Amino acid sequence: MAQEPIHLPTALASFSEQWSPRIVTAVNDYDVRVAKVEGEHVWHVHDHTDEFFLVLEGELHIALREADGERTVVLRKDAVFTVPRGTEHKPYAPVPTQILLLEPTGTLTVGDRHDDVPDHVDATTGHRLA
Repeated sequence: MAQEPIHLPTALASFSEQWSPRIVTAVNDYDVRVAKVEGEHVWHVHDHTDEFFLVLEGELHIALREADGERTVVLRKDAVFTVPRGTEHKPYAPVPTQILLLEPTGTLTVGDRHDDVPDHVDATTGHRLA
């Protein structure tokens, strides 16, 4: 089956939900997802996979709990960061932000272990574009 190109701004304009990623394509056994985010996500861990972030617009802060203690990385437009598997982390966007994620198909947005999930966070393996 032939696939058509995906225009990311069009894909992002097709939904308004925050912290509710849409799957735009797949690469081997990985989903390429886009999401609109603002405010806090939830502390969570992916035990078996890294998590790749690319900021398309806005600014994303990712708090990390590592062996040496806690730290926060700040990602601005066009920045990338990979959270290593097994690292507890909590994304936070101080302004409306658009991100692209690369994760194995079926990966839950709140990881394998997580704090209570607030109503504004969609615990999903991603939604198909409409």
